[in-house]
Amino acid sequence: MEKNVGGYDRIARAVLGPVLIIVGAAGLAGFLTIAAGTLGLVVAVAALLVGAVLATTAVTQKCPLNDLLGFNTYEGAKTTDTETESAGKPRAQ
Repeated sequence: MEKNVGGYDRIARAVLGPVLIIVGAAGLAGFLTIAAGTLGLVVAVAALLVGAVLATTAVTQKCPLNDLLGFNTYEGAKTTDTETESAGKPRAQ
């Protein structure tokens, strides 16, 4: 799988991921009340899991969902064949 996470996308993941991990862990530890009862437990676990996925994809710069949806925010993306072919031809004036 090619790298497909970069720029502002990577920065957002790198910030939100750890924040969600901290919120989820604090909710599970009882330091933070997200919601009452089972709902609070579910929300805390979901925050922890989503935060872990965001942090992992920020570090590896690879996101399967971006690949599935066709998004590529990585600036070092490979050029397509048509881009390389047109780069060698002189421009018409």
